[in-house]
Amino acid sequence: MAIEFENSACSEYEALLEDSISGEIGGADAARLSQHLKECAGCREALEFVSLSPRLLRSAEPVADPGPGFARDVMARIRADQEANSEKSFWQPLIALGWRFAATATLALAVLIAYDTTSHRQRDPTVASMSAVRTQDIFSPDPARMPASRDEVMMMVAENENGKH
Repeated sequence: MAIEFENSACSEYEALLEDSISGEIGGADAARLSQHLKECAGCREALEFVSLSPRLLRSAEPVADPGPGFARDVMARIRADQEANSEKSFWQPLIALGWRFAATATLALAVLIAYDTTSHRQRDPTVASMSAVRTQDIFSPDPARMPASRDEVMMMVAENENGKH
């Protein structure tokens, strides 16, 4: 027999209702709760529904102490259930491999960054000045050698053909 109760008590009076049931209310709080119960049917219903709880709890017999090994036994059973439920799956080795790869890549990145930051301090000053010299791309066309018109292109082609023979 399951009795379902829908909480209809006002949220600001729930703590006072709990104190009233346990007998820990008094003074102004008791007067305020009494006045509210006269006006609020939801709180009256909630109070009636749970008013038998303290008597039921007092009538229950105390339970013997489970002993010092209780927590150890419960934890052992929980671990056994977890191990049974988490049998090795197909993905476990792949996950482990992924973590190893990520750790290796992170370590390699750290080494490269450390090398890069220390190599700037050890560089020869003459090499640094040479790198400041402007370099020219060998694949970019020389503007002085570029023909300006179609006729110049034809003349260059003819000169190259004549020079080969």
